[in-house]
Amino acid sequence: MASDCEAITLVSETSPLPGLRRRIADSSASACVNDFGGKRCSDAAARDPIENDDVRVPEKKEGLVFNDGDHGERGVGRSDVPMKFLYRASAPAHRRVKESPLSSDAIFKQSHAGLLNLCIVVLVAVNSRLIIENLMKYGLLIRTGFWFSSRSLRDWPLLMCGLSLPIFPFSAFLVEKLIQHKFISEPLVITLHVILTSGAVLYPVFVILRCDSTVVSGLTLMLFACTVWLKLVSYAHTNYDLRTLSNSVDKGDVSSIYLNLDNSQGVSFRNLVYFMMAPTLCYQPSYPRTTCIRKGWVIRQLVKWVIFTGVTGFIIEQYINPIVQNSQHPLKGNFLSGIERVLKLSVPTLYVWLCMFYCFFHLWLNILAEVLRFGDREFYKDWWNAKTVEEYWRMWNMPVHKWMIRHIYFPCLRNGIPKRVAVLISFLVSAIFHELCIAVPCHIFKFWAFIGIMFQVPLVILTNYLQNKFRNTMVGNTIFWLFFSILGQPMSVLLYYHDVMNRKVRVE
Repeated sequence: MASDCEAITLVSETSPLPGLRRRIADSSASACVNDFGGKRCSDAAARDPIENDDVRVPEKKEGLVFNDGDHGERGVGRSDVPMKFLYRASAPAHRRVKESPLSSDAIFKQSHAGLLNLCIVVLVAVNSRLIIENLMKYGLLIRTGFWFSSRSLRDWPLLMCGLSLPIFPFSAFLVEKLIQHKFISEPLVITLHVILTSGAVLYPVFVILRCDSTVVSGLTLMLFACTVWLKLVSYAHTNYDLRTLSNSVDKGDVSSIYLNLDNSQGVSFRNLVYFMMAPTLCYQPSYPRTTCIRKGWVIRQLVKWVIFTGVTGFIIEQYINPIVQNSQHPLKGNFLSGIERVLKLSVPTLYVWLCMFYCFFHLWLNILAEVLRFGDREFYKDWWNAKTVEEYWRMWNMPVHKWMIRHIYFPCLRNGIPKRVAVLISFLVSAIFHELCIAVPCHIFKFWAFIGIMFQVPLVILTNYLQNKFRNTMVGNTIFWLFFSILGQPMSVLLYYHDVMNRKVRVE
């Protein structure tokens, strides 16, 4: 039960009425007795309740005022305060050292929910104005053939190429079956897998370059082909590693208790089919599975996927196309004009990228995982909070990151390659496939995507240095957003657009 002595000590030590304070304290000392055992109040209970942060909720008493902390002091209002002692003129209003909420020492200790709401309101208002202004200036630019047109029918060779790509996983399965029954040697297995994985990429490249296909069709086929390549490499590498470890256990070189070997079923065609369809790039004989399929949840996610895909197409057609069509090559012409186009393009390209990320990594991969009852759904982490560029690349695309760690980075380390060289090799592999996925559909090889990915290496070094120097998460995160969304993506869009347009002019 809250005692009156706790509330009476609201009169400070610095009060100009020390005599009154002593008389009050002496006369109310007997009130500090516990009803259950006759124990006196502790020193902490007799101190100022503001400093003590007493959290007990007292009952209201007649003749007392229950203060709910309206005066802004922590702890005030958690004790019963007699009216005659409530905020007397002699009571000090300033009791401790405090920082302003927006000061550098306190800003990250406060809740900024209200400011976040303000930013959302301003963002909605500004973008609503831009949408209205764009519609008034250009009208509705969505064409009837945006999703499908007669030109799409000319891309049937790409469709047939995509439908024939499963031949390569099936061939890889036959190779593994042959080595399982000891019909071929290990060096021959490695050679066959190299041929199959190379063919899974070179075959689509050849088809795209031979056909005058649209950029979207070529990009779709190249993404599919690169996914098949990554899965085939993982399938071959994992089975090779399982055979190596099993032989080591049989020879007694390695104890099985240190290994997590899960190959009881051997090489299974059913496992390969599930792996090729599952939202992962890392092969293993079995995966964590969920118990059931939530059909209603899948339908809701499909509706979201359709909506956000439509929003992505609207932004591309309504905003990005007019901007790039009215621009110059960023490396030619007026410098200020190029900067203006890049900055104007940065917002819609950022929106498109975020929508595409949400559609693929959150909606589509989760839909696929739900249908296949795939349990591990960590397809991304909170990359938007990345303090360095290195953290971003570790968190934004978890399937590729796990593949890189498993099949590139740690194998390099186990073979004695230094850590920094292993990181450089990982970025080199990523840069090659980024260039393939963009340059081949565009029918140009200017290496902009390759240069952009390799430029991440000095950015990794820079942001790591700044993070270690300033010990501030905001510095690296700001640099990441600046180079990623404000400069990197708009510049890439402009470079490839003008190179594609120049190529069309030369061909015509």
